[in-house]
Amino acid sequence: MSKKDFKGGLGSLLGDNQKSKRGRPKTQTKEVTSTSQEGTKENETRATFIVNENVLAKIKAISKLEGFQYKNTVNEAFTRFIKEYEKKKGTIGDPGAIINKNSIL
Repeated sequence: MSKKDFKGGLGSLLGDNQKSKRGRPKTQTKEVTSTSQEGTKENETRATFIVNENVLAKIKAISKLEGFQYKNTVNEAFTRFIKEYEKKKGTIGDPGAIINKNSIL
């Protein structure tokens, strides 16, 4: 009969398994104004979009081929679209004012 190893002690049996975190502690220096910004870098926020499956597949393929993160590829695509739009139709200015202008709230 083999002996069981109880290295974790009573705490591990009761579910008290808090492992110490390794590495450099995360420092949050930006002001978080909404939950979509939690855990993101400066000037970043989370967003959810519905997108055509083929477009998404191509964005992912480009990211993989070029060694980029998906978020960087999407950000580059958005940035290029905005530059082209502003080139044709003029600078947008304060997007918050435009978005909030027609707000129902």
